[in-house]
Amino acid sequence: MPILASALVARGRSSKVPEITPYFWILKILTTGMGETSSDFLVHHLNPVLAVLLGALGFALSLAWQFRARRYVATTYWFAVVMVSVFGTMAADVLHVVLGIPYLDSTAFYAVALALIFVAWHRRERTLSIHSIVGGSRERFYWATILATFALGTAVGDLTATTLGWGYLASGVLFGALIALPAIARRWFGWGEIFAFWFAYVLTRPLGASFADWMGKPKSWGGLGWGEGVVSLGWGIAIVGFVGYLAVTHRDLEHRTPPLPEMEPLDSVTGS
Repeated sequence: MPILASALVARGRSSKVPEITPYFWILKILTTGMGETSSDFLVHHLNPVLAVLLGALGFALSLAWQFRARRYVATTYWFAVVMVSVFGTMAADVLHVVLGIPYLDSTAFYAVALALIFVAWHRRERTLSIHSIVGGSRERFYWATILATFALGTAVGDLTATTLGWGYLASGVLFGALIALPAIARRWFGWGEIFAFWFAYVLTRPLGASFADWMGKPKSWGGLGWGEGVVSLGWGIAIVGFVGYLAVTHRDLEHRTPPLPEMEPLDSVTGS
């Protein structure tokens, strides 16, 4: 209930998500790349059904660990993000590889799913702000949104790289340019903070995944041919390094802003 969530914030219950700092965006992009190549590696080196079941199990266990936490813990939170990335990639790939659904259709499907989650979240909680994720329904909506953004971003990245034939490197450069759009639009065109955040969040998925695929895919596919296992290991080491740094320094907790008011007009979300 919104009133209960507001009361919990008022009592000082700790937020369960990190502050939005440069470290957040770096780790978000790293987890998307690792999730993409790790998913492909597992599917190609294990029985595909077993790989998906393992991904689902890791996803469920990581969220159970996250939901049990009373506050934000860097290792717990980013482990959940990594597992959502792996399973979100698998979810998007299942629609295309197993069911034969074109990437354009799966992109539209996940875009609609994400929109419906946002509508349900806002109707129940009256805000889409991540500054008020303290548990309960808000946390469940938050992670449902995260999963949908990963699946949508995967489908979009594969759409540009394969269906449209632009390749992995060109797709990465494209999304790298597009991710600057929210900051520009917020400064010059009045985009709302929440809309700009989620717009950028969706783009981090195809950005990181495109560059990871470019590194790992064979040269005959337009990649560097390093191999999915090597790329996953390299990006994984980087993730462990950054998360370890944050766990020790707590730099992702500094200057935490107070929660936004419980009642938030819809126009503040869209920037209109």
